[in-house]
Amino acid sequence: MEDRELLLDGERLDDLQRDGLMLIQNPSWFCFGMDAVLLSSFVKAGKGAQMLDLGCGNGIIPILLSSKTQGEHFEGLEIQEDIAEMAKRSVRYNHLEERVHITTGDIKEASSYFEAASFDVITTNPPYMIGDHGLTNPTGHKAIARHELLCTLEDIVRESAKLLKPRGHFFMVHRPFRLSEIMNTMTKYRIEPKRMRLVYPYVDKEPNMVLIEGARGGNSGMVVEPPLIVYESVNVYTKEVRGMY
Repeated sequence: MEDRELLLDGERLDDLQRDGLMLIQNPSWFCFGMDAVLLSSFVKAGKGAQMLDLGCGNGIIPILLSSKTQGEHFEGLEIQEDIAEMAKRSVRYNHLEERVHITTGDIKEASSYFEAASFDVITTNPPYMIGDHGLTNPTGHKAIARHELLCTLEDIVRESAKLLKPRGHFFMVHRPFRLSEIMNTMTKYRIEPKRMRLVYPYVDKEPNMVLIEGARGGNSGMVVEPPLIVYESVNVYTKEVRGMY
């Protein structure tokens, strides 16, 4: 099959502006946002790392990390079959089949798909909103991506604790309004928060994202990094953010 034949009706091919990587997306479903780019730049991974992205969606994070890190193998777990299939086609389009693999499955049962303590790094860009409050279509792709309809923060952290190697690292992007819950849940499952960075849309606005790293069984002690400012003016990225794209 020719590369272009991997696209279905309604889909587009987006240039990730890194090493020639491309991503298949369907604008009527849910396209990746800045949070995925920021998370991929926040992740640290050693040479040969085994990595897993929980709730990988269209595969943006495993595909980006295959270029941005020295990791050896990248797994993605996605519950929505049609989106997982689209992610698999992006992997094939980029000829990454030997390094990136997508599994269709439920985050709540992630530890049944992979061996215990088998990953050096786990990443996740999970649904930020609690439940289905205010939703008009609680079964749509966008709703599932944004709201905790099919899994919760606790599901993600619990399964990550089972799958991480001792001292393995957990990376997540989330919303600051849930920071207390995030910290409590991580420590409950012995993933010690080690590094945090707040993301501000503008220098004079409140933060709207938080990047956090934890270590399974790590010692207490966390570094709070300098704030990350996204825009220097309307629609103009700061130099740091431009460097992430």
